[in-house]
Amino acid sequence: MPVAAVPSHGCEMDRRALNTARRAGSCARTLASRCLVLAAVALLAACDDPPRTAWQGYVEGEFVLLASPYAGQLQKLHVRRGEPVRAGDPVFVLEQESERAARLEAEERLKVAQARLTNLMQARRTPEIEAQRAELRLAQAALDLSSRQLAQQEQLFKAGFASQARIDEARSVHARDAARVAAAGSQLANLEQPLGREAERKAALGEVAAARAALDQAAWRLAQKSVAAPVTGLVQDTFFTEGEWVPAGRPVASLLPPGNVRARFYVPASALAALPPGRDVVVQCEGCPAIAAKVSFVSSQAEYTPPVLYSKDSRHKLMFLVEARPAPAAATGLRPGQPLDVRLK
Repeated sequence: MPVAAVPSHGCEMDRRALNTARRAGSCARTLASRCLVLAAVALLAACDDPPRTAWQGYVEGEFVLLASPYAGQLQKLHVRRGEPVRAGDPVFVLEQESERAARLEAEERLKVAQARLTNLMQARRTPEIEAQRAELRLAQAALDLSSRQLAQQEQLFKAGFASQARIDEARSVHARDAARVAAAGSQLANLEQPLGREAERKAALGEVAAARAALDQAAWRLAQKSVAAPVTGLVQDTFFTEGEWVPAGRPVASLLPPGNVRARFYVPASALAALPPGRDVVVQCEGCPAIAAKVSFVSSQAEYTPPVLYSKDSRHKLMFLVEARPAPAAATGLRPGQPLDVRLK
């Protein structure tokens, strides 16, 4: 029985299909090898731990503690925790009875010193001046009489009718009356002088200055018993209730101004070059919009967390503290202790 012949063009098609399958398998093996190489390179790059552009941090606040330098009972607390206050608003008042009495005493002492100075700056009263003028006229009359008597005794002494003792007595009386006239004239000039004696005037001026300084000090002490908010901010906490005794210098309330809010976060050493002071960053908390901030501080001392020894393999654990401050108007919604995400702007 004759064998059927196989067409030659069918064998050619089978050989072509076989070659195509072989080339497809070779391409698949080449692609798989390349993928394995790329994966190995990616793993090696991940081992180098490149610096990230986002870090976790938290909000920190610099509180303003309000206290009085003097002790006293807390009479009035004008604020409560969580309330906003403006600069100049009253915060608390301590008892002020002792300080009020001290200021009143200083005011009266100042009035006395000013009255004494005014008395020295003005002329004496008219009756005193008139009495002194009459005293001067009386002394002048006695001097005129003693002058005539001395002239008579001198003539009698020249004629031989008066002794040396009589003329010596007349001269002594004349000298005494002349001295009285000079004393009365000086006293009248002193009374008529409007400024009084220079030494007394200077002493009175010093007393007025000292009394005014004592009054200023008493007023300052009284003002320290009533404390107002130095800046606008939020009342973070109060530490005493009305009626309690507050020691000197003990804070009664704490304020958090918006400008005292900052974000703190830690970055590895490889990211320090990207965070110089003044660099713009973005901070964001959960449920709040992104807030722009500027890097204000970069620590010069490194920290390890957890503590390890310096080595090339553990260098990525070396962390540096960085602080960034947002604008006061944008920081009103941030609270101390709130977690944040910080990234480069």
